[in-house]
Amino acid sequence: MWIREKIMNILDFSIVALYLGALLVMGFMLREQTNKSDYFLGGKSLGWKPLALSVMATQLSAISFISAPAFVGLREGGGMQWLSYELGVPLAMILILATILPKLYKSGIVSIYDYLEMRFGRSTRVLISVVFQFSRAFATGIMIYAVSLILQGTMGIEAWQAIVLTGVITVLYSLQGGMKAVVYGDAIQMIIIVLGTIACIGFGLYHLGGVDTFIANVDSSRLEAIKFDSFGFSGDGFGFLPMIFGGVVLYASYYGCDQTQAQRALSAKDPKNLRYMILANGVVRFPITILYCVSGLIVGTLAMSNPEFLAKIPADNPDWMMPIFILDYLPHGLIGLLVVAILSAAMSSLSSAINSLSAVSIEDYSRISNKELDQPAYLKLAKYLGLIWGAITLILSLYAGDIAPTIIEAINKVGSLFYGPILAVFLIAVVSKRSAALHANIGLISGVLINLLVSVFAPDVFWFWWNFIGFVATAVITFTTSIAIPREVNEVAKAQNAETISNSILTGKDIVMLLSMFVVMVLICLAIPSIFSWALTHGF
Repeated sequence: MWIREKIMNILDFSIVALYLGALLVMGFMLREQTNKSDYFLGGKSLGWKPLALSVMATQLSAISFISAPAFVGLREGGGMQWLSYELGVPLAMILILATILPKLYKSGIVSIYDYLEMRFGRSTRVLISVVFQFSRAFATGIMIYAVSLILQGTMGIEAWQAIVLTGVITVLYSLQGGMKAVVYGDAIQMIIIVLGTIACIGFGLYHLGGVDTFIANVDSSRLEAIKFDSFGFSGDGFGFLPMIFGGVVLYASYYGCDQTQAQRALSAKDPKNLRYMILANGVVRFPITILYCVSGLIVGTLAMSNPEFLAKIPADNPDWMMPIFILDYLPHGLIGLLVVAILSAAMSSLSSAINSLSAVSIEDYSRISNKELDQPAYLKLAKYLGLIWGAITLILSLYAGDIAPTIIEAINKVGSLFYGPILAVFLIAVVSKRSAALHANIGLISGVLINLLVSVFAPDVFWFWWNFIGFVATAVITFTTSIAIPREVNEVAKAQNAETISNSILTGKDIVMLLSMFVVMVLICLAIPSIFSWALTHGF
């Protein structure tokens, strides 16, 4: 950790305290729920705007707020290629709007894994549900630990104190207010994150000496955003093809088959708002990610041109770049706001995880035990389960010290082992009329095993490809076994299948919009080096 020349003052701490207090007040104001739909789905009364902001706040998390700028501006081998992570998003939105999300919404469920039990059976539901619960708790715990280190440096408190501060406040407001508190809290947090990023861009340019100085000094090797000559099979990564094929599978699985995200879709007050929420994510995510990346280029250029600033950043951990910049280069008051932005990003991920884990756990309990709880008992148990998952996540955070600094990418890799197979199972559940539980389970397990074999015996294959490989393997094996080993599809599945194809809420205009956004994203990525070159030659 660097030696801080500047510390937060009473104004900064007051802003942080005011924000945390406002979250608690909001949670208690929204605490009146009468049934599970109120608690986990906000009574299906939420509009697309707060839902879209909520999903983006969870996706563009604290790790992105800190790591994306560090990757773009300072990390070895980094640069604007971070933008290629986004290329698959609009294409994935087309896929899930046409298939998975309308079906899940119409089913009237709380846990998306309920649908797998209705369609295939309990064994398929348990397989995927268990993977979700433990992987989500683990990943969220590591994320909170990583953020605690940042707060430790900026606020001057111990890491465990930062974990407790973040965790306890988040658990309290999300348990009291349920999904409404999570969504409205996330929406506020997303706005703060965007404003904080814009502030970093402005002050970064100011300390550099203006736009012209930035253009003249930026590292041109960091401007390439798309690599058409990198195919991801020779130890290389971030190529156009793996980021498209792997990215579509990853984002379709995450938005459509992960409870933390799909639960927002289930909370929309009608299919139209669900559709708008997904369209907004397909269009607005990219401009926000550009803001992250531009802030990274600017602050990274400042660091490279200022030896004193650069010396404070640990050589093995460039993620400290933004926290050091915030504390050393921003005025008091704005420091407090940026610390709130970091807290906001962490709280968004944690609140979503707690609410979703609680929803899945109680629905699993109800199904497996065959107990019908009355609504007061259901809500009481749901809050206890949320408290337990919050405690588990925070305990993981407290004991993650030895592995957290190197585990963030590993978490993404672990997720990529499962995203493809899980997406394939959900898609088959929606579109196939002949696959039964046995076929889906064999396909799911085989897809994950094939990914594991690829990761061990073909280490030069870029891990983004695992998403696509697992998806194709699971789909092919499921359909093959359904032909080779016929099984009777249950009556509920037959009823579901009778209306399989008619559930799309995707319109022709939506397809044109999302495909156009994809083309615009590719063109912007290709144009970035030329834009900087032109600006350098002609002046800004």
